[in-house]
Amino acid sequence: MIEPDGTVHHVPTRFVLQNGEYAAVISSLTNSTYAIVSHPVEFKDMAGHWAKAAVDDLGARLVVNGSGNGFFLPDRGITRAEFAAVLVRGLGLQAASGTSPSTDVSSSDWYSSAIQTASRHQLITGFEDGSFRPDDSITREQAMTMLAQAMQLTGLASEVSISPADLMKKFTDADQASAWALDSIAASLQAGLITGRSGTGLAPQSHVTRAEVAVLLQRLLQKSGLI
Repeated sequence: MIEPDGTVHHVPTRFVLQNGEYAAVISSLTNSTYAIVSHPVEFKDMAGHWAKAAVDDLGARLVVNGSGNGFFLPDRGITRAEFAAVLVRGLGLQAASGTSPSTDVSSSDWYSSAIQTASRHQLITGFEDGSFRPDDSITREQAMTMLAQAMQLTGLASEVSISPADLMKKFTDADQASAWALDSIAASLQAGLITGRSGTGLAPQSHVTRAEVAVLLQRLLQKSGLI
């Protein structure tokens, strides 16, 4: 999408073959000016990494960015603000502005617009004290909660046909999940967005890595038919 000021950002797009020619199917919530942009990208530290395909794909789509000097730092954690920003970019949502929904997010913060946009589309909720804690590293269960909200927006969400307890019983650490996150975890599992870590571990309290975020978001967009 091309903004009035000339800036460009990602809108979910997939290509389909029609009558021997490829056509772009653009999924957007707004009427805007669009252009097909070729932006192949490879990061120096992704060679041989299990998440390379997802990182390269979302990097080319201007959804994820490197960390400077051609590196991605795939195993580094990601903050709650960074995750919200990536989710907003991945979904191609139009930037919002106005009063911050959280007590600890200032209009001058780089992530202010992303937080406001995510809040407007009900992708995020803050804490009971009114804060968002943008600089905290996001946990897997927090990320799954935001993904479950995003599934509502993309149309991927469906009623969970199996109880959260039954869906999670194969994981040896399922009891570590917070009660408020159980439905979102179950929805993410049923949709195939997440799998465990090391086979039998769900690791709900562990922090999400940049590589995991790329894979999770790519799965969300693919399974929603957006890319």
